[in-house]
Amino acid sequence: MAGLNLLPWREKAREAKKKEFFNVLGATLLGAVGLVVLGHFYMQSALGYQQERNQMLETEIAALDAQIKQIEALDKTRQALLDRMKVIENLQSTRPAVVHLFDDMVNALPKGMYLVNLQQRGTLVQLEGKAESYARVSSYMNQLDASPWLSSSNLNIISTNAAKDDGLALRDFKLDVTQLLTQADPSKPPETQKKPEGGS
Repeated sequence: MAGLNLLPWREKAREAKKKEFFNVLGATLLGAVGLVVLGHFYMQSALGYQQERNQMLETEIAALDAQIKQIEALDKTRQALLDRMKVIENLQSTRPAVVHLFDDMVNALPKGMYLVNLQQRGTLVQLEGKAESYARVSSYMNQLDASPWLSSSNLNIISTNAAKDDGLALRDFKLDVTQLLTQADPSKPPETQKKPEGGS
């Protein structure tokens, strides 16, 4: 037994362990590389899927934005049409008021007086004229207040001119009256108007 040489066997055992070590190391490296490659492909796939979803969402958002713009345009068109309809309705409702304004002013005018000027600002009508007496002006104002299309007559100025050749002196007057765009309720009594003082 003393002459048995174990060096070759130990050398072979060492070589076998070294070879096994490198095999295990290579397999581990290959496994690690494989895992890295698989992880890379997985991340690329997930990234691509997320990009597709983002692109789809952007497309849907763009379509919704276009629909919102169309709805806003339709709303503007609708509002414009409603505004036009309102203007037309106002014109339709006030059309009779203009006719009744001139009709009532002429019909209410008593004998012995006449108008020389008429101006209108909104619903306020300003009248200027001449009358033979204060009573005729007062009667005219009462007639205007009795109209269902006029109200709130108000005398501003009345003055006496020099007598004419026939001895009759005319009174210049200015008064305001409010035009009603819709007919007043006939069941309500007309407003009473003070008669101007000091006339006959």
